Amino acid sequence: MACTSELRGIQRNLASLEAAGVRAVAISADTNDESRELCRKANLTFPLLSDRKAEVIRSYDLLVPNGGQDSRDVSGIAEFLLDSSGKVRWRHFGETNAERFVEEAKKL
Repeated sequence: MACTSELRGIQRNLASLEAAGVRAVAISADTNDESRELCRKANLTFPLLSDRKAEVIRSYDLLVPNGGQDSRDVSGIAEFLLDSSGKVRWRHFGETNAERFVEEAKKL
């Protein structure tokens, strides 16, 4: 299951992120149904994409094999800022607060 506290922090700071030119998108190894339910419960208004086959998660080297419920593969926690061409401009592995994310976005 995606990290709810991290996602809620992004939601709380969504206006600041958008003002800094950031379009928030989260990716999870959860199913589409699980992602939709999490968005509903956490009142998320930004996209939470399902990467059930972990293709994107693997491409960023974030796969945690058997790390989830029922020994499901999950993603490690990380944040990335990508430019409009898809190039990674900033990254942080592990949890951080959304305020730091906003400050890093403003530096780009």
